[in-house]
Amino acid sequence: MNKMNGFSADISNANIDQLKALFPDIFSEGKIDFDKFKQVLGEYIDENQERYNFTWNGKGKALRLAQTPSSGTLRPCIEESKDWNTSRNLYIEGDNLEVLKIVQKMYHGKVKLIYIDPPYNTGNDFVYPDDFSDSIENYKKITGQLDDYGKKISTNSESNGRYHTDWLNMMYPRLRLAKSLIADDGAIFISIDDNEQKNLLSLCNEIFGEENYVATFPWRKRTAKSDVPFGISQDYEWVLCYSKTIQFIGCIDGKERKYYETDDLPGRTWRIHDLTKQTSASERPNSFFTMINPKTGREFPANPNRTWAITKDTFDQYYSENRIVFPDDYDFLGITKPAFRYFKDDDEKKAGEFFGYMPVSTKLPDNIGMSLDGTKEISSLFEQKIFSFPKPVSLIKFWIDISTKMSKDSIILDFFSGSATTAHAVMQLNAEDGGNRKFILVQLPELCGEDTEAFKAGYKNICEIGKERIRRAGDRIKEELKEKKSSQASLFENDSPPSDPQKLDIGFKVFKLDSSNLKKWNPDYQNIENSLDDMVNNYVSGRSELDVVYEILLKYGIDLALPVSEHIIAGSRVYSIGAGALVICLDDHVSKALALGIVQLKTEMNPEIMRVVMKDKGFEDDSEKTNVKEILKSVGIEEFVTV
Repeated sequence: MNKMNGFSADISNANIDQLKALFPDIFSEGKIDFDKFKQVLGEYIDENQERYNFTWNGKGKALRLAQTPSSGTLRPCIEESKDWNTSRNLYIEGDNLEVLKIVQKMYHGKVKLIYIDPPYNTGNDFVYPDDFSDSIENYKKITGQLDDYGKKISTNSESNGRYHTDWLNMMYPRLRLAKSLIADDGAIFISIDDNEQKNLLSLCNEIFGEENYVATFPWRKRTAKSDVPFGISQDYEWVLCYSKTIQFIGCIDGKERKYYETDDLPGRTWRIHDLTKQTSASERPNSFFTMINPKTGREFPANPNRTWAITKDTFDQYYSENRIVFPDDYDFLGITKPAFRYFKDDDEKKAGEFFGYMPVSTKLPDNIGMSLDGTKEISSLFEQKIFSFPKPVSLIKFWIDISTKMSKDSIILDFFSGSATTAHAVMQLNAEDGGNRKFILVQLPELCGEDTEAFKAGYKNICEIGKERIRRAGDRIKEELKEKKSSQASLFENDSPPSDPQKLDIGFKVFKLDSSNLKKWNPDYQNIENSLDDMVNNYVSGRSELDVVYEILLKYGIDLALPVSEHIIAGSRVYSIGAGALVICLDDHVSKALALGIVQLKTEMNPEIMRVVMKDKGFEDDSEKTNVKEILKSVGIEEFVTV
């Protein structure tokens, strides 16, 4: 029977646990013996003090910042959500550094694709000023746009002596945390321009490993401008891609192959392929021979500049396996020289699950939009220019599409979500190919300037714009899908059968970053009576029971998108998550009848494992707590925790 820890996953301890699993002999009394560690690593130790490395002022502090657990929580905001009870999508308002820490337990290794469009550090964009001492208070300060002296937080101008350093210190801990969320077959795509591309490459090489560098995609953001330095218009930005491991494979739809089914080979469809090779007779003398059709005796001389792809010695074997097709065999083929036969089942075995798909080129398709298209898309939804320079939906949709061809129920994360183009792209792609991808967006609620069109239209911060965009885009996509389904007209880019509009998830659950719902034990020895009362009544003022329920989900690492059902048992409200996998009761009066009711709930739901969390204050004494524990234990509920 334990008290619940109020912190997010401890990444440092997790790393140490991994080391213990790999090298148990290097630990002595719980500490690492570095001399032993060096012996184990052998020749991989470099004692030379001068070596290649990428460093900057503050890097060590930024690393510690990534490793420091968060005491924050995410509070549900049902009134700003859409389809709260059914949607599996999440929109999280808060400092993405803290949010990335908080969601480590629930999404570790589960995110198929991360796309981010971080600040480019051009001198005009906002760079998050992290605070090592108290991140939650720092977040509240940032969202008020005030520094310690009440002054507005400025952009990261080039006159700042720590111009690149500040940007690196912002990105480093976030990318380290992001990496642990990516699935083994997943990847991250990062938009950037020339200003920090070199530093971003070095940063990602260190975090993800040079061996996991996938590609740099050039994206054309605009047509040439006339008023530019040196008379050269830089019209391209870059999208860097890194995989978590070599298991990631990007692909696009392949060109449809023509297969045939004939009476002489029933049940085995096949296709033909060129049987010559671009080599000369002098290079491949064994392949320079006259091929003879055994059935007709017709001869087919080899071309001295393009010999056969097989040799004279292997011809009989391939022919006996029905691999060689002659012009006399099938009139409908219309071929004039022998061809090689591939069977469809062989193609499928060779290609595995990627049969029918092709590799992705770093040259983006012609239908990928530019910045102007992104502006038109959001302006069309809001009927005014509400946001500057959003990425076009087609660009982000392309990254999602090539990364999730084989896993259309994947999780897509964007922790610099801006105007929520990523959510728009996920919903659009799901509508087009029937997928069930889920999005998680994270955005700092940066205030809109009073002179902006967004502020004049009633939007106080970027999050309000993002949430409204998802609502409007989702409704539009669903209406278009309904029209397509009724008319069968192709309103989308592909001609596949339309998805079911009723199954399309265009909702989202809103959560907001805040300090823990439970008070810290910080006694005031001048007023100890009130301090003790605070620990008995340990909820922070203004917090709801549902706030605490979701904080418990976070600490357990349970998906926030799962539905939460409510039951009334023995007069107490009981929350069930994951079909009974977790049961929470925060009532002030816990009774034996309540425990017996939970036992009955376990019988009805029959979960593989049930964990129970109750409010510590709900027990009159330790004896009653022990009785409840034993009742639960009698039906196999071993994990009983109080808050």
